[in-house]
Amino acid sequence: MVLVLHRYILRELMKVFLLASIGLTLILSLGGILRPVQEYGVGPGQVLSLMSYFLPITLTFVLPMAALFASALVYGRFASDNELDACRASGVSIVTLVYPGLALAITVAIVNLILSFHMLPYFVHLAEKSLKADAKQILFRNIQRRGHYALPSDNPWLLYADDASLATDTLTGVVLVRARNGVLETVYAAESATVKFDLHERFNEVQITTNNTFQIDSDDEVGFSVEQAAVSAQVGSLLSDSINFKKINEMKRIRNDLMLFGPIEKLARNTNAQFTIEMLCQEIESKTAVDPNGYYRLYSGEKLVDFRADTIVVDVEKVKLDGNIVVIESDPDGVREARTLRPGKASIHIEGDKLAPTLTMDLHNVIENESGVLKMRHLIRGLVRPAGTDIRERFGTQNILKAISLAADSAVLKKGPSGRLSDLTRELKWDMAKTLLQISAEIQTRLVFGIGCVPMILIGIGIGIIKKGGHLLTAFGASCIPAAVLIVCIVGGKQVMQNQGSAPGLGMSLIWAGLVFLLFLAGVIYYKLLKN
Repeated sequence: MVLVLHRYILRELMKVFLLASIGLTLILSLGGILRPVQEYGVGPGQVLSLMSYFLPITLTFVLPMAALFASALVYGRFASDNELDACRASGVSIVTLVYPGLALAITVAIVNLILSFHMLPYFVHLAEKSLKADAKQILFRNIQRRGHYALPSDNPWLLYADDASLATDTLTGVVLVRARNGVLETVYAAESATVKFDLHERFNEVQITTNNTFQIDSDDEVGFSVEQAAVSAQVGSLLSDSINFKKINEMKRIRNDLMLFGPIEKLARNTNAQFTIEMLCQEIESKTAVDPNGYYRLYSGEKLVDFRADTIVVDVEKVKLDGNIVVIESDPDGVREARTLRPGKASIHIEGDKLAPTLTMDLHNVIENESGVLKMRHLIRGLVRPAGTDIRERFGTQNILKAISLAADSAVLKKGPSGRLSDLTRELKWDMAKTLLQISAEIQTRLVFGIGCVPMILIGIGIGIIKKGGHLLTAFGASCIPAAVLIVCIVGGKQVMQNQGSAPGLGMSLIWAGLVFLLFLAGVIYYKLLKN
């Protein structure tokens, strides 16, 4: 008879549980894709695929609530129809009748843990790949709908265009704007542009080549025309660059090597690039201090570049040269004659991989002495960083984070770091500590929420039986209060753990306090039921 009762109760539980799961999943899935639809302008075909990718995220919250609803409703109706009293009169205890609900609770807890630790991150990465694969369509669709698109990168470009043709990968009536801290840095206005996407494992690189271009830089008094201009930006993670969407093994790897975490890696690259520029500036100043009329030499595979300037100033990832500037380009093999260039202004900036960058010299309003020809702009690319400007070599380590930490605490920069470099190193140190706390908080949060499904559903069963004389939904509403306490404790504890000004142990205690409260409340409820 007991097995018959168990099958009967379990069948009723599964009916309500499945219907509630389907209804809540459809509602929450539609809400989950609103951000990608609004922010990235995905097309109708992608909406359905994104809904399937976001399904595990939705189920993580839907399954416990659906099981709670089913347990409170089914056991409440079971008690209100006097079926519970009949079973007890036949010698079947309440504990025995709770077994089907307990089986559902344990199943939901296990599925929730699998979803949160493994399936959820996996499907978020699939959604990420789907968006990246259609990155070009997203860009062109935004241009067609809104007339502009912000390239999501460290130093984003804002792209405006009058018309976009996906068939030919071209834009017409193009304006490219880059601003830093609210100040316009560079503006390109072009007749047309071509767009090319290179797909990589961890990022996409978008390259925009403009034709018949007019360029204005922040320190230009007047703009100048160029035949072509190229802009490239690395489009990083759109969704998954967050600890919240990492698998447990990924979090462990990140904890051992923080450079595996995208935001830390980007910040480390920017910090290293700024260190490189400031150490280069120091090298140039130390060389020219010995002989004010002497030249500093940079090498590339094709030429030697000797230069001097009256003023040398550090800027954002570049060295500015001003005053009386002289640049001499010569051939290492002596095949071609050296030429002397006198630009109105010049700069040396970082290009390529910021962990192993090359240097580019950018000359404006250049007069070549031999010919007297005025050239608006001249670029010398592929210059090799001089020895002594790589902080990893300076401190004898290949770990860039350790090298940055050692450089920040040393007197390697005789004049001290610039304000930007100080801000970058401070932010990097802060984010590294915060990431480690986030990993610990995320693991504790997922574990507590998964385990908490068991007492939460058992409480729903108990309250359903106790409230058998009232409206059945009253039992569900009452059982949601302990679930809310668990969620508040988890969210509050997670915030406390991630706050570096507080003790992490306090946050961890608060996270687990919610689970302890549910276990205690479940014990009190079932003690009362068994006693009566």
